[in-house]
Amino acid sequence: MRYNKIRKMDISNGPGVRVSIFMQGCEFHCKNCFNAETWNFKGGKEFTDETINRVLELSEKDYVAGLSILGGEPMHPKNIEGTIELARAFKKKFPKKTVWVWSGFLYDDIMERNKEVFDYIDVLVDGQYDDSLHNPTLQWKGSSNQRVIDVKKTKKSGKVTLFCD
Repeated sequence: MRYNKIRKMDISNGPGVRVSIFMQGCEFHCKNCFNAETWNFKGGKEFTDETINRVLELSEKDYVAGLSILGGEPMHPKNIEGTIELARAFKKKFPKKTVWVWSGFLYDDIMERNKEVFDYIDVLVDGQYDDSLHNPTLQWKGSSNQRVIDVKKTKKSGKVTLFCD
């Protein structure tokens, strides 16, 4: 597994100041994707224990509200185990900070393939970006077909519950 970059102070991908990691590799290739350089699974840098430790180190600052995991595609079968490993380590060290994940896959599809990931995620923005539905006024998502899902409430109720801040 590979990753593209780590941002140590990101204010556009989730609430508050966050540490963000962009996983490498995506097969969706959405038209006008804001991060097309992450599509190639062979690009970027190797994702290792050092990568996880770097993310955790950057997240120690009190002003960091949480971790955002984007892509590329963090829920792709080639990336999901690393996403789980990172989110698990983050939640173990910072149980009160939030983990947000963006995925072109839908919640139910991810749940069928590997529901363990939802043990460590607070919010999932799901659905492929659709350029024809782009709306720059949307918060946390690029197109109106995408959903910002409160994972904890969704798991508790058994039906998709949207995040409202």
